[in-house]
Amino acid sequence: MGAVPPARAAMTTDLVERVRRLCLALPGTSERLSHGEPTFFVGQKVFVMFANNHHGDGHVAVWLPVPPGQQSALVESAPATYFRPPYVGHRGWVGVELAQVSDDDLEFHIRTAWRLIAPKRFVMSMSEEC
Repeated sequence: MGAVPPARAAMTTDLVERVRRLCLALPGTSERLSHGEPTFFVGQKVFVMFANNHHGDGHVAVWLPVPPGQQSALVESAPATYFRPPYVGHRGWVGVELAQVSDDDLEFHIRTAWRLIAPKRFVMSMSEEC
């Protein structure tokens, strides 16, 4: 397997930074590597996983939880943008193709994922700010 072309590496770095900026703006979040990819936690729980062509699947995406029933609705409505990721898809998580989603939509999905996973004390503090 050869090196990643510089243009693709730069694009991936930009996409990671885009995700990082949105995730780390939320209360109680941190970033750690998990399975070799940037992963974002609120408290001790994962709420967003970056996936850079995971096992050669072709997706540069985030995997995140969505409210019950939303996974299939998203995938059916925009299959170029949303997909059922391995490992966590059976738990209702969705993959979001980063090159296909606007900043506003990505922020919405990340904030929703955070609210689903965050301890209540963080969610309450966020509600008070809004």
